[in-house]
Amino acid sequence: METHRRDFLRNISGAAAVAASASVLSTDAEVVLTRISPTQETESNRSLRNLRAQFPLLKERVDGHFLVYLDSAATTQRPRAVIDAMANFYLHDNANPSKSLHTLAGRAATLYDKARATVARFLNARGPEEVVWTRGTTEAINLAASSWGGANLRSGDEIILTVAEHYSSLVPWQLAARRANARVRVLDVEDDGRLRLDQLDTLLSERTKVVVFPHVSNVLGLINPAKEICERAHRVGAFALVDAAQSVPHFSVDVQDLGCDFLAFSGHKMCGPMGIGVLWARRELLHAMPPYQAGSNMAHDVDIESGSAHFAEGARKFEAGTPNVPGAVGLAAAIEFLESLGFKELWAREQELTQHALSRFKDVKRLRILGPTEPTSRISVFSFVIENSQALDIVKALDARGIAVRGGDLASLPLMKRMGVPAAVRASCYVYTTNEEIDRLVSTLHGPST
Repeated sequence: METHRRDFLRNISGAAAVAASASVLSTDAEVVLTRISPTQETESNRSLRNLRAQFPLLKERVDGHFLVYLDSAATTQRPRAVIDAMANFYLHDNANPSKSLHTLAGRAATLYDKARATVARFLNARGPEEVVWTRGTTEAINLAASSWGGANLRSGDEIILTVAEHYSSLVPWQLAARRANARVRVLDVEDDGRLRLDQLDTLLSERTKVVVFPHVSNVLGLINPAKEICERAHRVGAFALVDAAQSVPHFSVDVQDLGCDFLAFSGHKMCGPMGIGVLWARRELLHAMPPYQAGSNMAHDVDIESGSAHFAEGARKFEAGTPNVPGAVGLAAAIEFLESLGFKELWAREQELTQHALSRFKDVKRLRILGPTEPTSRISVFSFVIENSQALDIVKALDARGIAVRGGDLASLPLMKRMGVPAAVRASCYVYTTNEEIDRLVSTLHGPST
């Protein structure tokens, strides 16, 4: 991996990273600075161009228009480093992993173990045995709710969720509560979407067994005070699960500093592959939890007569069947790619995109941003509604101009209702987003089609 990638973000930081243009809609020019002549191009522009070149799909066209990809909260694009890592596995190391069998199996096992160690280091876990491979955040939370919840929840116990939960977090715990005859209690948000922390202590009690919350809202992009919430949960003897799907792509996450008990995230939201994710849990919890699924690789010395089986230790107890080795390899490559850019630099770029977008959205008549309109304490994810316009109609109109955004209830209908809307449009940026792409979105929203 090239060592100079970190300089990309340093160079593109600043309000002048990309020159805004009011005429971008009429010209429909390439949004990656192609309208700037070689004599005008700055070092920051060249760095941004080089960074975007790492993401092949950004060169695509949609109905003749240059693609403006503003759907990174749903899934990010993948850099060549990730694509190459996965391709190299299939080209050179493809085998079902086993350290005790043939050479390819041994190489696959080594890569798989190395990827787990990379994730453990990335999260500052106490060791790789605390990292469970899953298909993504959804399966990770289902695993915790089914395995830990099934073993620990009893009739009369309480689970605290927030009204800002994604369905991936809300529904598994609703099912766990139903199975155990436990009760779900819901932490509300302010009118601007911030969690009502003043309500938390009134909800917490000796009956509380687990507090579940998003580190960053997938709808509003707001950063919640995870460490404080974990501390409050622990005061009453409750456990804390953090949905970090929207936070790990944007800033470093330290599970020991947060003090959480479980943390879940997906690879595809941080430049990694789809179909791979992680449940991190404290090793003592994993040791006490029953298996989530059963099968090869986690069960050994199985005997039909006695019905006995020996289960693998730690995280491996929850990984039945043939593993997704290329997914793990790709996720490790994505982590290394982001680390090469530098999370401090990522966050600085994030804040600049957020400031620019919020300032431009103010120009669109009848547009309402859901959540605070100050750039602090949020990532560059913007859900909005336009008076007298349907969310999906806006999405389709933008798509016709090559602009990819998401719309609907965003798998968060309770939060939508709390914000007083049935659906919204969500535009989400990432490190490869340019100011000019945001300008093109805003210019299109000014048009008669929306």
